[in-house]
Amino acid sequence: MHLVDNNTFIKRLEELFEATKDKGTVWLTHKRLTYDGEDVVMHDVDKSNKEYLCLVRVTDGNKTQFSTHVKPADLMKFHAAYGSLLKASFTTLRKRDKKREKHRAEQVARRKQRMAEPVIIKGPKRGNGRKKRQRQVKAAIKLEAAKERAAKKEETRSKVQFPA
Repeated sequence: MHLVDNNTFIKRLEELFEATKDKGTVWLTHKRLTYDGEDVVMHDVDKSNKEYLCLVRVTDGNKTQFSTHVKPADLMKFHAAYGSLLKASFTTLRKRDKKREKHRAEQVARRKQRMAEPVIIKGPKRGNGRKKRQRQVKAAIKLEAAKERAAKKEETRSKVQFPA
């Protein structure tokens, strides 16, 4: 990670946006730079005389990585230049494909509805219609297995979200 001054940072960021205009990704990270390397604790803010710098990092995920430190006195000037650059560069953003998302949501809804409907087994055990009944029995067994898998999956999700 290369540390550059604020003006160079803005220039290189503009070049990176131009390079990734047609294809590519840029990740931007902002955080408060601490002196001791520990997590930031905001206790006694008014008692502290330290000025904390703002760390801004940029990477494209491959080769290009650079960062800058912004002093609190220069923060407004930096954000004005940085914000105008972002606004100019965001015109190349791709719109979300809502049609595909809607189609996937409909598929999930249909799948859930099919799981809620029970399979009705009817027909004779022997004679005409026997194979049809066997298919219905197989479908019922398959549906029960799918319900069990869905229940286990939901249980593991709830454990991950709300650990005991």
